[in-house]
Amino acid sequence: MNLFREVEAAARKESQPLAARMRPRRLDEFLGQQHLLGEGRLLRRLLDTDRLSSIVLYGPPGTGKTSLAKLIAQHTKRHFASLNAASTGAKELREALDAARLRLERAGQRTVLFIDELHHFNKTQQNLLLPDVEEGVVALVAATTANPFFALIAPLISRSQVFELQPLTTDDLCQLLTTALADAERGLGERKLTATSEAIQFLAQVSDGDARRALMGLEIAALSLPVQQTEIDLATAQESVQKKAIRYDADGDEHYDVASAFIKSIRGSDPDAAIYWMARMLEAGEDPRFIARRIVISASEDIGNADPQGLVLAMAAAQAVEMIGMPEGRIALAQAVTYLALAPKSNAAYVAIDAASAEVRQKTAFPVPMHLRDRHYPGAKRLGHGDNYVYPHDAEDAWVPQDYLGVDRQYYNPTNRGHEAAMQARLAEFRRRRAPQTPDSQP
Repeated sequence: MNLFREVEAAARKESQPLAARMRPRRLDEFLGQQHLLGEGRLLRRLLDTDRLSSIVLYGPPGTGKTSLAKLIAQHTKRHFASLNAASTGAKELREALDAARLRLERAGQRTVLFIDELHHFNKTQQNLLLPDVEEGVVALVAATTANPFFALIAPLISRSQVFELQPLTTDDLCQLLTTALADAERGLGERKLTATSEAIQFLAQVSDGDARRALMGLEIAALSLPVQQTEIDLATAQESVQKKAIRYDADGDEHYDVASAFIKSIRGSDPDAAIYWMARMLEAGEDPRFIARRIVISASEDIGNADPQGLVLAMAAAQAVEMIGMPEGRIALAQAVTYLALAPKSNAAYVAIDAASAEVRQKTAFPVPMHLRDRHYPGAKRLGHGDNYVYPHDAEDAWVPQDYLGVDRQYYNPTNRGHEAAMQARLAEFRRRRAPQTPDSQP
């Protein structure tokens, strides 16, 4: 019977992918996330003092969320129960919670309830967790790739510590790949394979901080080697990763974070960074029209009248994308992005419309001055509408000192950058000439 179990266990191990076999067995084998698990860090202190309550592990795929959950249960000597929110209903969740309560009452053993992809639970399912989390029946360890502050209900967030896992560094992944290649018990060590440093470096870099992806690439490279070849070289590693899969969730944080970095790079006058973030979006399959719209917005919001040509070029790029499509449309987008990044910057028009809109929303509306009212209808003249209006084009320089608002307000304040410097001087002169003349101000 024991022999049968050993054979069955060996078969299970053999069928597991390398990424599953190389999961860390102890906390000291866990790679990366030293900002959470380093000496003196909060999560490490909670584990070492066994003060664990409920936590949410938030981060991209392949950063160790599932592995860390298992290690937490092991380190705190608790029973480990696991559910996947994408395939678990309310009935299964209640059964898991009831089992944890029974385990605590009968055996005095506490439970770590690991729920993967918790954001797939609806509000009702999340609410089911609250009583047992509140009473300490389970220590909830939830994993999610979605921002928990948007995806989870507020009562659950308020009862949990949120820890954000970061993508693994290239050095971390190189260490993991080297270990997997040499480990005879769990890795590929029995095959006596070697790999060039260029191959290891390539697999680490192309994996975007995802340990699972890196190990999958290494395993494919090893399995695809001809029998007579024992070294994984750069060419073999490149063939094992046919096309880099860009980590980019079109509906999640990655979409908004990369788009934010893109716009802020234009605003910050860094064309290299702006081009990189745009390439990141395009390679991940982002709709180029979304990028074009963001460029048009930036042209007015961040460049404005400091370089009015920026909006013209942005609109032309957006039109070019519609007309010629991709991939050639990327060139027009790149032209607009680099132009805007290096253009002089002004948000004066943006500030002006927001200030005026705030006043419209919050205060009593200003009446239209009588001399500005429409007089092109029967009876307007009898009401005095349009009386005393002076037509500017009749003046020598097409300007007259006429009040157009009825109150003293200044919403638009051009900068001294680019074309706005000339506009600033011109506006200052108009405001000076329009100001009410007092005896002391007479020439």
